Amino acid sequence: MTLPFAKGQSVDAWLERYERNELLRFITCGSVDAGKSTLIGRLLHDTGRLYDDHLRAIEKESRVHGTRGGELDLALVVDGLKAEREQGITIDVAWRYFSTARRSFIIADCPGPEQYTRNMATGASHCQLAITLIDARNGVSTQTRRHAYIASLLGLKQVVAAVNKMDLVDWSEARFREIESEFVEFCARIGVADPIAVPVSALTGDNIVRRGERSPWYSGSPVLELLESVAIDRPQADSPMRIPVQMVIRPTLDFRGYAGSIESGSIRPGDRVRILPRGVESRVRRIARAPDEGGDLSVAQAPESVLITLEDEVDCSRGDMIVGVTPGGGGDAIVTQSFEADLVWMDESPLVAGRSLMLRHGTRVAPARVVAIRHAVDVNTLERHDASELPMNGIGRVEVESEVPLAIDPYSRVRGTGSIILIDRLTNATAAAGLIRTGDASDPHAKRAHWETAVVSTVEPPKGKSLVSDAERTKRWKQSPLAVLLYGAPGSGKTGTAFALERALWDKGHACVVLDGQMLRAGLSKDLAFTDEDRSENLRRAAELARILMDQGLVVVLSLVAPDASARARAKELVGAERFVEVECARTTAEQVVAAVLARLG
Repeated sequence: MTLPFAKGQSVDAWLERYERNELLRFITCGSVDAGKSTLIGRLLHDTGRLYDDHLRAIEKESRVHGTRGGELDLALVVDGLKAEREQGITIDVAWRYFSTARRSFIIADCPGPEQYTRNMATGASHCQLAITLIDARNGVSTQTRRHAYIASLLGLKQVVAAVNKMDLVDWSEARFREIESEFVEFCARIGVADPIAVPVSALTGDNIVRRGERSPWYSGSPVLELLESVAIDRPQADSPMRIPVQMVIRPTLDFRGYAGSIESGSIRPGDRVRILPRGVESRVRRIARAPDEGGDLSVAQAPESVLITLEDEVDCSRGDMIVGVTPGGGGDAIVTQSFEADLVWMDESPLVAGRSLMLRHGTRVAPARVVAIRHAVDVNTLERHDASELPMNGIGRVEVESEVPLAIDPYSRVRGTGSIILIDRLTNATAAAGLIRTGDASDPHAKRAHWETAVVSTVEPPKGKSLVSDAERTKRWKQSPLAVLLYGAPGSGKTGTAFALERALWDKGHACVVLDGQMLRAGLSKDLAFTDEDRSENLRRAAELARILMDQGLVVVLSLVAPDASARARAKELVGAERFVEVECARTTAEQVVAAVLARLG
C-alpha cells in the first residue's frame, strides 16, 4: 500500500489533517455488469489504498473467481460474498472508505440486478452523490433510468454518468456523445440540475484517477477529480431541530435522560423544546456527557448522538420526537396519522390499496396501511398514470394511514424525519421505502397539512350573540337541549345503544345528533392514539362539539370509551350539569336508556 502521507511527514500531522477533511458519501449504481465494482476497485488500486496482503488475496481469488482469465480482477475488491464471486454480480451494498489529500470518501457499491433495487435505494439514502455506470455498448437502460430516478427522489443533487467500457467501442466520441445527450436530457426531466458524463474504462483505468490518453476529445475531469471538487451540501444554520428519542436512560433516581441522534439542526442548554406527538413543552437542562469525555456540551448539532435532560418531568419515551420551538411555529413538525409518500415498492407481491403493514418512522414502529395509490410512475417515460397496484420495483405516490399519530416532516425539509420504511407483518421483510411529501411546499402534488403541531391553541370566542334566542329554539324543536354520554369499554354495546336511542328520538320527532368515538377519530380526533390520556382528550373534543350543537337546541348522543371519571366530570361541567346525562352501558340495557331519555325530554 502506498503511504497516504508524504515522506518526512509525521503520522500525527497526517491524522490532524485527515480529521479536517471534508467527507463525501457517494454510490455507484446502474445496470448489472456495467462495471460498478470494477470502477471502485480501480479507484482504490490507483490511489494506493489497497493493503499489500489484500492485493495478494485479490490476485489469488482472481485465478479462481475472476472474469479476466486469471489476471487481476478489481471487482473482487468489493464483491466479497461467495455468491457474488461465483456469479460475477453485486448482491448486497458494499461499503468502502478511502481518502485523498483533498477529501475523505465513503463509497456504497450498489447491486445492478432489478430484484436488488431495494439495496440500491438503501445505499442512496445515506449518500450525497451518485455515479451511475452505463455500458457504452448498451447505452441508457431501464435500470439506469430507475436508479437515476430513485436518486432524484432521495434528493441527490449531483449525478455523474460514467460511460464505461469505452475501450470496447474503440473510444468512439460519437457513441459517447449519443449516450451523454440521452442521459442529460433524462436528468433534466427528473430535476437533476447539472449531470456530468465521463468516458471511462474501469478495466484499464482511463479517466478514473488520471486522464486517459485514448480520449483526447474529452476535455473534462477524470472521476476522482470530480469527486474531490464537487460541492457538498452542508447543514443549514436555520434547520429545524429534530431528535427522535431512541431510549430513556435512568441510572439513578435523580437522573432521567433522553438519548437519540440529532437528525437536523442544533441544540443548546436553555433551548425550549416540544415533545411530539403530545405537544408538551419544556426546556433543555443539560446535554449530558461523562466527566472523562470532557463534561457536558454547550452545543450539539446534526448528526451527533446526544443525551439530554429536561427541566420538567414530562412523559417522553422511545418513538417520541423532540423538536425545537421556534418563534411563530414555522419550524414545527406536522402531527398526523395520514400522509402522502413516494414509495419504492420492494416486495415480490404487488402493493394493493388497503394492505396492512408495519411502519417504521424514526424510532417509532406502528401498524399502518396504504389506503390509496394516487399514481404510478413509468421510469422510462416519467409519465404518471392511475394504478390499482404497484409491482416489485414499482414507484408511485400513495396515501399511508398510521394507527398512531406521527410527528413528520416533508422529506425535502428533513431527510431523517421525512422518510419511512414499510415492513411486511408476516415475514418482517422490508416491503417499501418511502419519502413523505405531505406539507412539501415545493411539490404541487403534495397534500397540504391543515395543522402544524399537536398543541391545541385557545381561541377567544366571538363577542357577538346569536339573534335567535334559546326560547325560540326550544319552541321550534319542541325540546330542551340535552347531552347523553354513553360510555364503557370496547364491546360494551354503547354504539348500538346510541343508534337505538337516535331511532327512538327521531320517531318521536326530536332533533338529535350522534357523536360516536370512531366517527370522531376519522376526522376531528385523527391525531389521537388509544391511550387513556388520548381517550380523555377525545371526550373533551366531543364535549366541546356537543356544547356547540346543544346551543343550537339539539339533543346530542355521545358514544365513547371515556375511562377516566375526572374527564367525564370535566365534560359534564363543560356542557352544563343540568343538561347532561351519563350512562355506563355495561350496567344498562338499550331499552332502559331509551325510556330514561324520553322521560327526561317529556
